[in-house]
Amino acid sequence: MAKYPNLIFVFPDEYRKQAMGFMNEDPVLTPHIDRFASEGLVLTDAVSNRPVCSPYRAMLFSGQYPHANGVLGNVNSTTVQYENYLQETTRCFSDVLHDAGYNQAYLGKLHLDPPNEQYEYTEGTRGNGVIWDSYTPPGPRRHGYDFWHSYGCCDWHFDPHYWTGDDPIDKRIDPKEWSTKHETDVALRYIRNEGGQCRDSDKPFSLVISYNPPHMPFKQVPEEYVEQYGDLTHEDLLTRPNVAADEKGDSARENVKHYFAMVTGVDDNFGRILDCLKDEGLEEDTIVVFTSDHGEMMGSHGCMGKSVHYEESFAVPFIIRWPGKIAAGENDLLIGTPDLMPTLLNLMGVGNVPESVQGADYSDILLGENGPCPASALFLNVNPGDPTGGSRGVRTHRNTFVVTRTKDGGEEMILHDNIADPYQLENIADDQPNLVAELREEMNGWLAKNGDPWL
Repeated sequence: MAKYPNLIFVFPDEYRKQAMGFMNEDPVLTPHIDRFASEGLVLTDAVSNRPVCSPYRAMLFSGQYPHANGVLGNVNSTTVQYENYLQETTRCFSDVLHDAGYNQAYLGKLHLDPPNEQYEYTEGTRGNGVIWDSYTPPGPRRHGYDFWHSYGCCDWHFDPHYWTGDDPIDKRIDPKEWSTKHETDVALRYIRNEGGQCRDSDKPFSLVISYNPPHMPFKQVPEEYVEQYGDLTHEDLLTRPNVAADEKGDSARENVKHYFAMVTGVDDNFGRILDCLKDEGLEEDTIVVFTSDHGEMMGSHGCMGKSVHYEESFAVPFIIRWPGKIAAGENDLLIGTPDLMPTLLNLMGVGNVPESVQGADYSDILLGENGPCPASALFLNVNPGDPTGGSRGVRTHRNTFVVTRTKDGGEEMILHDNIADPYQLENIADDQPNLVAELREEMNGWLAKNGDPWL
């Protein structure tokens, strides 16, 4: 068997692109990510096509857009009636790697399986009637992962729980420590593999780490990271001019220091992984990716959370490092989530991209070669119960264009010039009918190609 490279894929939840120090946007402390960016390739225009947790994960795993993989919205007890979860029969990225001989580990939040009704965990507070958490049994639902240290969805960062190995649903571990630190400790143990306890050292490995922080609730973060921001106030930290000045921005003013503290905590633990790779002599043989499933609005345009087309939600960090193979620098490739599966499989030399994949292979671009680049990236915001409704749009290097269907059967259009108006404060759709027509045609091309019932 050919010696394939190892892969470490780290994607903290709700980590926006602007919250990396080297971007010179948010005033965050991220020394390890900044160093990593100087050593790797930064894809400055990477997006999460459906910027919310479960759809991102399904696109990442399957290489398909939501209407093809069936995960249009977040997986929980209110959407399970629409079979809104990753299917056991879907051919996933990890299935291909398993068949190629990889040892594979999945750590942290999965949020792709239907919730287990007998389980009490919910997102946020107990007793709200919505079940979010799920147990993924050993076997085909794990899609080729042989080292399992995961859970479905539960936002208790100081009191996380995990199902490990082949343990049944009624047996779990509760480490009683910040989830990011705990998952990093497990990752280091997996990388070091002392005594061959975690994997076959003769095989390449793929390690996926899905941190929940900096996902809300933001104040569940160790004080050591909050202290690094000293006496800075929300006026010092919320520097984006599109943050709402009225009560719509109050939540951001209350939480921004803790959100940035979480960002710094993720950075600290990501640095531990990078240091471990170096100590183990694995840097040259390992592709490392740092990205996120979507961003966080943090008060911009009066919003918190994600799912919207604004850059704070739609744009995601994406840095990839492979010493000696991928040159350090920046590229404005409009890479989307379904593109990651074919791109990584071909970059790693594995190939065998399933015919079901809708994403494009940009491995040549990452390796510094010439190749076709997309003119736009698709945006979707759709409810599993209404697959023809919601919003669709495209982002080009200059513009963001979005169409939303209203309850009365009409349409609302938004058009931003992201160069002239980088904070997307002006809607110029009424002033640019020719550009609107051009971008609508671009959008419809994506929807037709992907079988979106919107058309």
